[in-house]
Amino acid sequence: MRIYNTLTRAKEEFIPLEEGKVKMYACGITVSGEAHIGHGYQALIYDIMRKFLEKQGYKVTYARNYTDVDDKIINKSRETGIPADKYAADMIKKIDGIMAEFDVGEPTLWLKATENIENIIDFIQKLIDSGHAYPADNGDVYFDVTSFKRYGCLSNRSVEDMLDGVRVENGEEKRTPADFALWKSAKAGEISWNSPWGKGRPGWHIECSAMNRKAFGEQIDIHGGGRDLIFPHHENEIAQTESLTGKRFAKFWTHNGLIKVNGQKMSKSLGNSLLLEDLLKKYSNEAVKFALLQTNYRNDINLTDGVFGEAEKHISEFYAVMEKVENKFGKGVSGNAEIDKRFDGVMSDDFNTALALSDLFGIFKEINKKLSANDRTAADDVRQVRETYSLLGLFKKQTKDYFDEVRAKNPEEIPDEVKALAEKRWQAKQAKNWSEADALRAKISALGYAVKDGKDGYTIVKE
Repeated sequence: MRIYNTLTRAKEEFIPLEEGKVKMYACGITVSGEAHIGHGYQALIYDIMRKFLEKQGYKVTYARNYTDVDDKIINKSRETGIPADKYAADMIKKIDGIMAEFDVGEPTLWLKATENIENIIDFIQKLIDSGHAYPADNGDVYFDVTSFKRYGCLSNRSVEDMLDGVRVENGEEKRTPADFALWKSAKAGEISWNSPWGKGRPGWHIECSAMNRKAFGEQIDIHGGGRDLIFPHHENEIAQTESLTGKRFAKFWTHNGLIKVNGQKMSKSLGNSLLLEDLLKKYSNEAVKFALLQTNYRNDINLTDGVFGEAEKHISEFYAVMEKVENKFGKGVSGNAEIDKRFDGVMSDDFNTALALSDLFGIFKEINKKLSANDRTAADDVRQVRETYSLLGLFKKQTKDYFDEVRAKNPEEIPDEVKALAEKRWQAKQAKNWSEADALRAKISALGYAVKDGKDGYTIVKE
């Protein structure tokens, strides 16, 4: 099994630190706003990585974090008048509900910055004691980037390059402009904790390093996140952690690509953010996943108009074939080992979901041929597709449940002609003119619709 390592810029054979076990951490969401498609994508990718590693026989301990205190959350607290800790807790609860609807698995460990303050303070103090960090007179604490000789190893930048265009903001007391804050002194009205340097709160970068150390110790196998985190966040994590431990922090650094919408970077300022909650009101979670996973995880995804509708169309076509097979032959008995073997082969090459999904078209073409030939092994193929591709979050629903969900999210507009015929038929029934009611029902059926009567009226459905 090979995984692309951002640190070495190459695919490497995956060999864990401890045989049979994997320690894996992925940077989660800063809960200053709603969960958008980028958040959902990152959570999906690392859930898939975890599940595939487990499929290969590894015992995986997978941790994700919520950043529940930072500048953006404090600004939101000021805007809304809601205390920062309550605002963060409310957002976490909402985001958890949306991720559950998206059907992304829970990590082994959920970590939160506010539950690790003592751990963070201890980490910072050890960096100060070892000469890698320094407290400023104003109560801030900074990491000294010149003290870590490998600074820039992940992003392939030199400290000199980083200093170009960097300026020290008012109130900052850095020795070098590239130094970054480990602890920020509290301003009036801000959430804060006591520390040896006065009241304050942790800087963003130290949170992940400290939570990792508490959860896993000094080293982990895989550290992941979006590509936008390579610098400065992950670069700073390496500097902090390796300065403290003297050991290589993570064997593999993995980064998923970013989301673009019609060729533009997704951002609030451009007004093109796609909220996950809004997408799930219109499309099944499997269609959203299918659209995202058609691109290799390391590449940027360009979500063009209609991409989710096209994905829903493909998923619906696959489910329609499965429905025909299962109605004719049942659920299948033995599966098809070749389908699973092929899937394992492409996923073992750096989690190639794009190739795994493209294989589905050939698989279902073969299933259709077997269906036409009355070959009962079509049911085994469907059984295997369900079992194998559930790892990607696909084909987990019963066919009826899937189609009911899609219809509920996209109710079809009934033509006025059909509505008028249905109303005439209802009036005929009330007048007990059964022959006219039957004739009107036939006209409605010819237009592709059916009328279902109830004690309080009728409903029109697509046949």
